[in-house]
Amino acid sequence: MGANEPPPLRRPRISRNVATTSHGDLEWRETIQGRRPGDRFVRVATHKGFTRVRRGYLVPRRGTGEPSGRVGRAIQRVKHAILGSPIATARESQERLTKLKALAVFSSDALSSVAYATEEIMKVLVLVGVGVLYLTLPISGVIVLLLAIVVLSYRQTIRAYPSGGGSYIVASDNLGMLAGLTAAGALLVDYVLTVSVSIASGVAQITSLVPEWVPYTVPLGVGAVVLIVLGNLRGIRESGSIFAVPTYAFVGLMYVLIGYGLYQLFLGGGMTYEPPPSARQPIGEGLGLFVLLRAFAQGCTAMTGTEAISNGVPAFKPPESFNARATLVWMGVLLGTMFLGLSFLAVQLNVLPADEETVISQIGRTVFGAGPLWVALQIATALILILAANTSFADFPRLSSILARDRFLPRLFQFRGDRLAFTTGILALAVLSIALLLVFNGSLDALIPLYAVGVFTSFTLSQAGMVVHWRRVREPGWERSAVINGLGAVATAIVTVVIAATKFVEGAWLVVLLIPLLIGMFYGIHTHYRRLERARRAETPLLPEEVVIRAIVPVADLGTPARQALAFARAVASDDAHVVAVHVTDDVAEAEQLRRQWEEWEPGVEMVLIESPFRSLTGPLLAYIDALKESNPGDTITVILPEYVPSSWWEHLLHNQTALRLKAALLFHPGVVVANVPYHMARTPAA
Repeated sequence: MGANEPPPLRRPRISRNVATTSHGDLEWRETIQGRRPGDRFVRVATHKGFTRVRRGYLVPRRGTGEPSGRVGRAIQRVKHAILGSPIATARESQERLTKLKALAVFSSDALSSVAYATEEIMKVLVLVGVGVLYLTLPISGVIVLLLAIVVLSYRQTIRAYPSGGGSYIVASDNLGMLAGLTAAGALLVDYVLTVSVSIASGVAQITSLVPEWVPYTVPLGVGAVVLIVLGNLRGIRESGSIFAVPTYAFVGLMYVLIGYGLYQLFLGGGMTYEPPPSARQPIGEGLGLFVLLRAFAQGCTAMTGTEAISNGVPAFKPPESFNARATLVWMGVLLGTMFLGLSFLAVQLNVLPADEETVISQIGRTVFGAGPLWVALQIATALILILAANTSFADFPRLSSILARDRFLPRLFQFRGDRLAFTTGILALAVLSIALLLVFNGSLDALIPLYAVGVFTSFTLSQAGMVVHWRRVREPGWERSAVINGLGAVATAIVTVVIAATKFVEGAWLVVLLIPLLIGMFYGIHTHYRRLERARRAETPLLPEEVVIRAIVPVADLGTPARQALAFARAVASDDAHVVAVHVTDDVAEAEQLRRQWEEWEPGVEMVLIESPFRSLTGPLLAYIDALKESNPGDTITVILPEYVPSSWWEHLLHNQTALRLKAALLFHPGVVVANVPYHMARTPAA
């Protein structure tokens, strides 16, 4: 027996004068008659693979149910080496995050946007002329003010909804299901875009450092997504430990950059900036309101990810609400100061956005020189941008599980893997993000216009929902709370309209179109589950005494698998008259030979031969099953399939999988029960 095989079923040896009673919870009670008439003993035996908590309540022991074959055990060892050993549900509370780790997990998206938000503003303004790049700073200031409003608003949301769920829960509870699904669809789109934009921006930092790698932009991006997926499949606490170091390294280097840059500007004698050869040049576009709004809209990408903490409140250590609100404030302070500091340096140094070197790289090269600190900044920036995708990998699966709980996504999204991670959501996000990188060739400029529409839509719906919430509960201080959330709703609504209008032609139309399609999908899935819950008509009798089994056993020959299936059919049917063996053939002579063998065997069961002129097995057999059902409407037709189960994976290729194909086809025949009688082929012939 292998090390990982479950212990065998051990029943006491039964001797004479023993009465045995067994239960479904794997316990046997044996009453043993002693030598004298009045002597009776009770022996209790249990299965060693399970722990019996109480009657009818079992818990499998460690190792029970694990693969017993060599290939299965090898795959499991590799899986545990990469993802870690399984975590028991009882240990879930130990997987919660401290504020330090939560800041890295839930704020990496928001903090990383510092690396490209300033640049996105400048890319719009430089089209007018170098002389208007000074407007980068006031635009950044307005965005930071908006950030402060949103942070204060989401603090209110966390206090009112400590169970998490963010915009979807708030909007659903207060504005109705349509508003909630709009917020959910907008957030799901934004999470996919966050991964793609963050990865593309991180790869851009790497190629700024090593220009020779530019042709490998897409493979680098896909590889980064795969690494983040593996980190998240190990569980949220461990992913927090993995991603905390790059996050805080980036924050530290950013403050060193800003601090040393300010020192050089005001006390150190200044710095000399050299624009890269690929610096963008003005095209003479006129400075108007639309250009300013477009620059503002591009810069608002700095605020993506702000809502992540409110979605993940249950992931914090107790007291969850307090820790989440404190982490949100720290995230806002760090994001606002770094964003303003970088924009200030960019304006003071007269930095020009370029195609082959990012703005943050140019500032770092100017402040630090092309030395170790500049290289460290580039590496830290690339890592934080790539790991910013982790915020989406923390929130997308959690939101998907809530939608699945409410029956708006497939139930599979509620499944948690060995490490208590929402495996389906993680893998779905990875597939969608990789597809987006492939479609847009990993181009940051192509992806950015799609960004921020979804997140600001969810901001607006969440804050509007909170206003309704405060008006309904009217707890002490509700007026102040309603004003804060109302201000946030108005501000984010204006920004949503600005972003959608200014980015519409550049690609935002795709997001505006996609959100309604997602809402339609949500309602379609929900309708299916509602219809399933309302299903009342039984396809087979509900009372045992009304069930009359008429068994059909498809046979190819009279081998052991067929005889096993036939014996089972005779056992479950009321009598042999309700059992029929069916053989479909395209060779009449061979079929007659099988009939003669059948008559010599005399099993007491009728065999029907069905000739198939066009060599099809499934069609004639299904037609016969339907005809038998029509002829016997009061019987429960039960198809009992003998099936070979090869011992090795490659041996499956040697069989035509008839039983599998029949099972798949019979799924669409209402009222027909299908039972399998497997025959496991031994590795060595029986002696």
